[in-house]
Amino acid sequence: MTRQGSWPAHGGEAGATLAWLGVTPPRHWIDLSASLNPLGPPDWVPDWLSANLVELYRYPDGQCRLARQALAEWHGLSEEQVWLTNGGAEAIDLVTRAHRGGRALIVEPTFGEYARSCASSDITVQRISLEGDDFRLPLMSMLERLDDVDLLFLCRPNNPTATCVSRQEIETLLEAARCSDTLVVIDEAFIDFAVDQTPLDDLLAKDYPLVLLRSLTKFYTLAGLRIGYLLAGAERIGRLAAHQSAWSVNGLAAAIVPPLLNDQSFADATRQWVAAEQQRVPVRMREEGLVVPDCQANFVLCRPPGETSVERGEALLRHLAGHGFIGRHTHTFAGLSGGWVRLALSTPATNDALLGVLAEASGGFEGEVAVGEKKRDRFRQWRRT
Repeated sequence: MTRQGSWPAHGGEAGATLAWLGVTPPRHWIDLSASLNPLGPPDWVPDWLSANLVELYRYPDGQCRLARQALAEWHGLSEEQVWLTNGGAEAIDLVTRAHRGGRALIVEPTFGEYARSCASSDITVQRISLEGDDFRLPLMSMLERLDDVDLLFLCRPNNPTATCVSRQEIETLLEAARCSDTLVVIDEAFIDFAVDQTPLDDLLAKDYPLVLLRSLTKFYTLAGLRIGYLLAGAERIGRLAAHQSAWSVNGLAAAIVPPLLNDQSFADATRQWVAAEQQRVPVRMREEGLVVPDCQANFVLCRPPGETSVERGEALLRHLAGHGFIGRHTHTFAGLSGGWVRLALSTPATNDALLGVLAEASGGFEGEVAVGEKKRDRFRQWRRT
């Protein structure tokens, strides 16, 4: 297998990743490049979808009222403070469309859709980097730059680092943003997996310049249905909703929201799983010598010991792929540039198998690096010809 095209822009594209690495995996392999709940979707979802196919035969409610009512009750907000979107990506787009031609500050490394969406709305992007291998928030530097921007994008827990900005730091930012008239956009797509953190819904009552982006597709493993939503003040929601295309959210996606929220047993089982694995797996990885920041999500970021380099990151990715585990490369995350690997947490049995493969890497890792360097040299030579 030879390298073709470029690195895939998102997780869940195992074929493109394998083609770029030049690896043929074992017959049975596991894709850990997409961060979805390995316990889901809930058992009842297939039967529910079959029973509700009538939603495909008619136009959906453009206001998604039943879904919004259920979400409003779930968050303790009014229906006017909730807006359903076609996945988290559309939620981001509604924010940028409403601020076309403005200026944004993005905290990186992070989800690439913020920058992409800003570019599509002619928003000038400034960037600021998390600090160190533990990815600390450069709070003071951010406060100094708020006057220069209209938007601030922050992911909590952050994709791909799995770290989580503290509530105290968030409130400090929001107080400053109120003075600078900067809208703070916080993406909480993975907050339901952050068992030691609390969502920021209650801060909406303080009239901060705040928009929260949320998603149901990751927690319930329904990525194909595309269910995202916005939380903000009622007036702001009205302005953002005005930029949404008609019937953007399909009828099945809107209709399944209330029963998903009512499935407390599934939510409890998920949180029990993630509470154990997001502590156990990073600890075991560190015991094998890997560098792993604090984990507050359903995925973990890691890199080989020693100096951070593209060659070492790709060697780890290649080693895993050769043993049947497809990780998420980090070439498309600003500031990581391929030196790290993101891995979704899975079931305890799968995680144990992954840890065993990582333990094997310590014995022959330098050989993997050498192989990777030779392949990169051959690819560069091919590009020049």
